[in-house]
This record gives sequence, C-alpha cells and structure tokens, in this order.
Amino acid sequence: MCRSIKTLRRAGEAATEEEIRAAALQFVRKVSGYRQPSRANAPTFDAAVDEISEASQRLLDGLVSPAPRRDG
Repeated sequence: MCRSIKTLRRAGEAATEEEIRAAALQFVRKVSGYRQPSRANAPTFDAAVDEISEASQRLLDGLVSPAPRRDG
C-alpha cells in the first residue's frame, strides 16, 4: 500500500521517533488522500498521525523475536 514507508524493525537498531512519525504521516496521507489537509481537517489529520505513531511505537516495543533478515 505505502511503498515509501520503510521497515522500521531492524536488527540491533531501534527506529527513531522521527522515522516512526514519518511512516505514520505517509500512512495517513495515503489513507486520507491528502498530502496537506485543509485547516478544517488538520486537527483530525494530526490526531491520526499521533495515534498511528503511538500504536507503531507500542508494536515495535512489544515485538520480542529478532527482526527479519532482508537478503538481497
């Protein structure tokens, strides 16, 4: 779906807050169809980015198995 979102789960390297937020922003842009929402839609758009960022962080924090290997 969002091909520009990169895998944030990497062996030995934690994703940064900036990476997580950028991925959440890309996801919300794709789902909403807005690159930049109108002023009327901005609060809802921003809240979605915040919620997805938080959910992504919880997911990454909760995964216990090693990150998948990416061969060639």
